Amino acid sequence: MLDIAEELNRWVEQGRDFAVATVVAVGGSAPRQPGAALAVDSEGTAVGSVSGGCVEGAVYELCKQALDDGETVVERFGYSDDDAFAVGLTCGGTIDILVTPVRANSPARQVYVEALAAAARGEAAAVARITQGPAELMGSALLVRTDEGPHTGTLGGHPELDRTAAAEARALLDAGRTGTVTLGEGGSRCGQPLTLLVESSVPPPRMIVFGAIDFAAALARVGTFLGYRVTVCDARPVFATAARFPDADEVVVDWPHRYLASTETDSRTVLAVLTHDAKFDVPLLELALKLPVAYVGAMGSRRTHLDRNARLRDVGVTELELARLRSPIGLDLGARTPEETALSIGAEIVANRRGGTGASLTGAHTAIHHEGSRGPAGRMASVA
Repeated sequence: MLDIAEELNRWVEQGRDFAVATVVAVGGSAPRQPGAALAVDSEGTAVGSVSGGCVEGAVYELCKQALDDGETVVERFGYSDDDAFAVGLTCGGTIDILVTPVRANSPARQVYVEALAAAARGEAAAVARITQGPAELMGSALLVRTDEGPHTGTLGGHPELDRTAAAEARALLDAGRTGTVTLGEGGSRCGQPLTLLVESSVPPPRMIVFGAIDFAAALARVGTFLGYRVTVCDARPVFATAARFPDADEVVVDWPHRYLASTETDSRTVLAVLTHDAKFDVPLLELALKLPVAYVGAMGSRRTHLDRNARLRDVGVTELELARLRSPIGLDLGARTPEETALSIGAEIVANRRGGTGASLTGAHTAIHHEGSRGPAGRMASVA
């Protein structure tokens, strides 16, 4: 639901009733992950997607039905070997869909209103909903915003259930993840089990590109496309201008290592060092390789790479820290142009984030979608 927060927030502001179908579990080679959503309003307008097209029509009808009867339901869709033309996933996977009406009289509407508004503003928020449990608890929702302050809403059961669910939701929110949690009905690990879907919406991760060159302009476009908030940094004001980098969210004139020391990074941040100049690279990478960021890559030839590594060792960078450095940066695509090079860097960042090998899928026997992928390029990633 939160992955289409901007559109749904506009519907809320316009006073529309709608039903939202959310992927809560996947099996096999399903095209969308938990948290992916499709919503339908009372006029029949639809936004979002739960399957890339395989079962959209059937889910659309479920949303219309939920708007009519006000019932929250969970439905499973999967490929049928007996009837390949039946509604299902031709990719061979299965998905469980939670369909929730959000009408003016819905008990949890205010929770959804606050969650959608927060997500649309780019603020951190997590919503917990019951996907398996007693029928009377279905349709309830609980919102967690930050570590401070109480949660909003209730799951309709014991107060201890709300406290435990809020703690679990905060843990997933801190990690920027969407996933399922199993609890006991009373909030403990005992008793009748309840399964919760916790959807997290977090601000987009950062991509910081050092070096105001044409390759940086292309990488800024790729980074924006992948859902990053992109910063380009260079110490030379004549090159580091907004006009040269229209796709960047910000352009900073500063020495790279000084800017990195002063700016905020986290475990989802990616750093791309495109300066390939020792006076910039060495102090920058000396710091970067000590930070708990997702990715550090540096441009340069193999000769530059060997020389740079020697300089980094000279200033005390350890072999363990050097092992984190992706250099020469990018995957081997045979790239020549700035755009091709940016694509190879973006591909390596995605492979690093999702656990991919970078090898061609043709003839391979590895999974297309990797389980347990780390935090998202955009807003969400899923965990089992």
